[in-house]
Amino acid sequence: MVCLVSRTGRHLQRYNALGRRQVVGCIPYRYKRNSDGTLSTDLEVLVISSQKCQKMMFPKGGWELDESKEQAALRESVEEAGVRGNVECELGKWDFMSKRYGTFYEGYMFPLLVKEELALWPEQNVRQRTWMSVKEARDVCQHWWMKEALDILVERLTSLQQHKGQNISTCL
Repeated sequence: MVCLVSRTGRHLQRYNALGRRQVVGCIPYRYKRNSDGTLSTDLEVLVISSQKCQKMMFPKGGWELDESKEQAALRESVEEAGVRGNVECELGKWDFMSKRYGTFYEGYMFPLLVKEELALWPEQNVRQRTWMSVKEARDVCQHWWMKEALDILVERLTSLQQHKGQNISTCL
């Protein structure tokens, strides 16, 4: 058994040229299984509760100096949601204000195609995780910029499904 612990502190935290803290997150997703075990085209996404309250969101946290954005997105998904998978092409960058601190942040979001759901993870005692439909997730997600990232992901995956079989980039 491997013991995982969340990173703490801000001594490795990245800030942009304007002094804004840089954060990275992901939208963990999977396709539902049909009753015969085959994959359907119905998309599910994983949302998590905030540590402080029951507000729902996608995993995100500080991007640190010793990691790439993709590594940070994967680390946050393990720490906060207890899932591992394939980090895919960036969905975008958003500037947003933290309601808690009243400061601006720079946030990056990535899709994460979930391959493994961990039974034990670092923040399991302070967060709830829930698989839900895109519509449900959009309704409960508390951050406008995460909703925009979700819309981009759905558009990207829909486009890929429509072009299945053609030679197109996975980074549409």
